[in-house]
Amino acid sequence: MMLRVEVMKLVYLELPIVIGNVRFMKVNEKGFTLAFVVITLLFIGAGMAAVGKIWSKAIQREKEEELLFRGDQIRKAIESYYNDSKNCRHPNMYPSSLEDLLKDKRCLSVQRHLRKLYKDPMTLDGEWELIPVTPEGDVKGVPSSSLQPGTGMRIKGVRSKSEKEPLKKKGFPEIYKNFEGKMRYRDWEFIFTPGQTQQGAKK
Repeated sequence: MMLRVEVMKLVYLELPIVIGNVRFMKVNEKGFTLAFVVITLLFIGAGMAAVGKIWSKAIQREKEEELLFRGDQIRKAIESYYNDSKNCRHPNMYPSSLEDLLKDKRCLSVQRHLRKLYKDPMTLDGEWELIPVTPEGDVKGVPSSSLQPGTGMRIKGVRSKSEKEPLKKKGFPEIYKNFEGKMRYRDWEFIFTPGQTQQGAKK
């Protein structure tokens, strides 16, 4: 250990040191100590930055998995709402809001297709972008605030509003195979299509 310190000391004493735009040529004992501290702090800073980057990626992966889970839960709830015709007056209908998935009042007894209203984990406000289907069958993405009662539009699915690039690019379930290679979380659309099974195949 002492030998390593002596070698480093010789290097610092002989070689010029550049800190910012300042160039130091001859370094005395105090200068060596200062340079040693600065270099040490630089290494510590670089190490902390690397750890921070790894931690950030880990958090993103966790949110990513939560997005897949929550989006899938909403899609399944829309499927359940659409297919639930037992004692219902209006079967085979998409919900007009996410709240309809919590309390389906079409039936003689209130049905619950979704346990709770999940938020979008990828955005600060947690608001999903809804994917409605109009009476004409046109599908387009709009913010939930734009889907007002009386417009005749109903919800076919949801997607995140995040423009961030996903870490996950492959290995999706069959029903979400179209997520592979997508460059934005916003491109992950959790949509239910009539005749679609849980695996994404047509009946």
